[in-house]
Amino acid sequence: MLDHLGVQVGDVEASLAFYVRTFAAIGMHEVMRFQEGDTVFVGLGDAGGVPNFWLGPAGGNETRELHVAFHAADRAAVDAVHDAAVAAGTEVLHAPREWPEYHPGYYAVFLRDLDGHNVEAVFHGS
Repeated sequence: MLDHLGVQVGDVEASLAFYVRTFAAIGMHEVMRFQEGDTVFVGLGDAGGVPNFWLGPAGGNETRELHVAFHAADRAAVDAVHDAAVAAGTEVLHAPREWPEYHPGYYAVFLRDLDGHNVEAVFHGS
């Protein structure tokens, strides 16, 4: 259903570094960027090369928490995202585990990004 998602952040370059470092295990990388005046927008994607997760500057103070879940290929990738987050000192909201209340095989880690959003890496099992 979703084609792409844009998230407004306090510091585009710092958030870019966070997402690329934390979610490298699922193949997240910068796909493209463009400048609009003094503003930069960065599109992130996976091996398919489609920029489906965008970072741009916040137009004001945001007070609502956003939740974004990124698909992981397997449990090892979820664990690798967790390990990268811990190594970088990222707040871990929920360590990797199975969440049977969602559905059998739902294995995920939940983290807090630099702007206070709840971001997740999830593997849905076989």
